[in-house]
Amino acid sequence: MERSKTMRHMVAVISGLSWVLVFILITGISVGTALATDKIKIGYISPLTGSHAEFSETDPFVISKIKTFLKNGLVIKGKKYEVEIFQKDSQSSTDRASNLAAQLILQEKVDLLLVPDSLSSITAADQAEVYEVPMVSTMMPWQAWMFPRKGDPAVGFDWTFHFFWGLEDVMKCYTDMWKSVETNKIVGTLYANNPSGQGFANREFGLPAAIASIGYKEVDGGVFIEGAQDYSSYITKFKNANVDIITGLSYVQDWATFWSQAAQQGMKPKVVTMAACLLFPSGLEALGDRGDGLTTEVWWSPLVPYKSSLTGETAAELAASYEKETKRQWSQPLGYAHAIWEIGIEALKRAGDPHDKDAVRNALAKMKMNTIVGAINWADTPIKNVAKTLLVGGQWRLGGKYKYELLIVNTDAAPHIPVQADLKLMTDLK
Repeated sequence: MERSKTMRHMVAVISGLSWVLVFILITGISVGTALATDKIKIGYISPLTGSHAEFSETDPFVISKIKTFLKNGLVIKGKKYEVEIFQKDSQSSTDRASNLAAQLILQEKVDLLLVPDSLSSITAADQAEVYEVPMVSTMMPWQAWMFPRKGDPAVGFDWTFHFFWGLEDVMKCYTDMWKSVETNKIVGTLYANNPSGQGFANREFGLPAAIASIGYKEVDGGVFIEGAQDYSSYITKFKNANVDIITGLSYVQDWATFWSQAAQQGMKPKVVTMAACLLFPSGLEALGDRGDGLTTEVWWSPLVPYKSSLTGETAAELAASYEKETKRQWSQPLGYAHAIWEIGIEALKRAGDPHDKDAVRNALAKMKMNTIVGAINWADTPIKNVAKTLLVGGQWRLGGKYKYELLIVNTDAAPHIPVQADLKLMTDLK
């Protein structure tokens, strides 16, 4: 009797499996896809809070879009994978970014790290190299990403890959704008005392070298500690030297303090071109009406002629979608926060096995693809592990759909991007 019951059970199991196989044949789903669903784990670190939070203000929107895109999983070589995203806030702290990267690697066992932030990318990258996990980063000049890590452009790194422009590109962007207007060619400089600021201040390949290369005179204000409250010494030095142009690198809160004190002390430069702090609409809004005419580099805008490899959206469509959903003005990090997912997902697919870290790393090393920020090429780059992107010059102007509009005023480095307006001196705007 017992043997008979066992036989009936086996027949039932076999019959059930037969129906599954029939279903598979009818629907065309492969056996591997139908019967096995694995999970890909991706770690994402950015500064949602803290002094660099503006760089991540588009993250919630982008992550939501990516989760929608991946809601049915990712099929790689006929096998379907669920995708789990571990989003972490570095709180604008390099130490925290390092700890988060280690946690994601050792505890969550992530297959890939994505770190779209200048402050987090260095320390997170160090962890990725130690624990041999592929990582992609962006939004930091490649020199500031490579040299503090003792990297050699001819050799690169084993596990970490970066896409962005270099200081040589942003310096050309700045000087192209300055040469298009009449000034006394005297330039005052000041820099935040962090890796990005130190890169901009480097006398060999930073702003001092760029200023000298076009025959302008630099008045070196030096570095300042983030969070400083008194910039009187810088302002006095610039006024005494009759500075017409102010440049350097600062973040929003520090620049707002400096610029307010400059107004109180009667400083009236003709051109101001600052990195980092003038990238975002929120940074301009913090200045009231005194942001009119400030200039900055433009890495991405709705005008760039690129589209997403994931969704097919153009840059203009992505920006419009962001504004419609968030009720906020588009911001430059939007394009790069999206592109890093394009690259990461493409690398996992090209690897064949997304859990094979060597294969993912090799896919990145051979990567050539078009994204919403333009072409990405790690295969033929003269700077190992760095794929360079383009940038142009922009000026913030009052008025339009929003309080300020960022207009493209110089495209010498990328003529395929349209110019919207001529650069105007700040002294001509009042």
